[in-house]
Amino acid sequence: MRAIKQARRLIQADPTTAAAQALSDLILALEAEATSPIKGLYQLSPNDFDLAIQLLKDWRLDRFYEGKAKAFDVAYQAQDMKQSA
Repeated sequence: MRAIKQARRLIQADPTTAAAQALSDLILALEAEATSPIKGLYQLSPNDFDLAIQLLKDWRLDRFYEGKAKAFDVAYQAQDMKQSA
């Protein structure tokens, strides 16, 4: 399974976790070509950190465009939930 899809599933499972928030921040920054705080990534478990690194690699490949759009949508929803709380 591609990292983009794994990240999307992790975020959808529980968007309030630290891992979901860090990955959401990363996805939104990548989509907007903006900066993202690296601190959240360093606080991830080793497996989630590896997922974030793989996500960066996959994001660069245009052939995953559909997966990127889905991940962006889920990440945006997670950020909305965070701001509403």
